[in-house]
Amino acid sequence: MFWKKSPTDKLKKQYEKLMKEAFDLSKVDRKKADEKTAEADAVMKELEKLLNK
Repeated sequence: MFWKKSPTDKLKKQYEKLMKEAFDLSKVDRKKADEKTAEADAVMKELEKLLNK
């Protein structure tokens, strides 16, 4: 019924959300889009650390 998501699933979802926001912002404000992309990259690095353990 209510399954807990694994940390990797949470990070994947967060990464996808940040990349979508960055894409939407890229049409309006490039600087903010770059900031969102940097946040997404940080999340991806965390995800890679978890997967490489």
